[in-house]
Amino acid sequence: MKVDENKIIQSFEKWCKKLRIIPDWDIKLEFVDDINWRKTGDFKVDCDDRKALLLLNRANPKQENLEEVIVHELFHLKMYPLDQVTESLITANFQEGTPAYDFAYSQFFISLEQTVEELTKCFLLEYGDNKELSYGRCKNQKSYNELFEGLKKIE
Repeated sequence: MKVDENKIIQSFEKWCKKLRIIPDWDIKLEFVDDINWRKTGDFKVDCDDRKALLLLNRANPKQENLEEVIVHELFHLKMYPLDQVTESLITANFQEGTPAYDFAYSQFFISLEQTVEELTKCFLLEYGDNKELSYGRCKNQKSYNELFEGLKKIE
């Protein structure tokens, strides 16, 4: 997939304003050209200085709609304080490596990702230039029938 860098930068700037990231945060977009990088987007955050880097995979993105990835990652930044409080509560109340810790931690991150993705879809469909959702992650998932292979039939 060919990435139009200028279009991506314009989209990044639009969404930083639309989601009110700036002027509260100093944020910069950086392209990753490492073909071995497995993510399409990610963040590096310095909360004390309110600085963030949005990393975007230019070499081999897994998602087709990079505007969607930008919005998704910016919502992670918006939710970062809640993310950190919840993660701190989990680590303060559960011993790492225990079933309770593993359950709380995994459920929190599943819920966080689902919430961020739902917000992303809502905003993208309402305000996005490219309203086409990405299905890149689906390509590596099992089909519906494959999920049931090997399960015992209930009699």
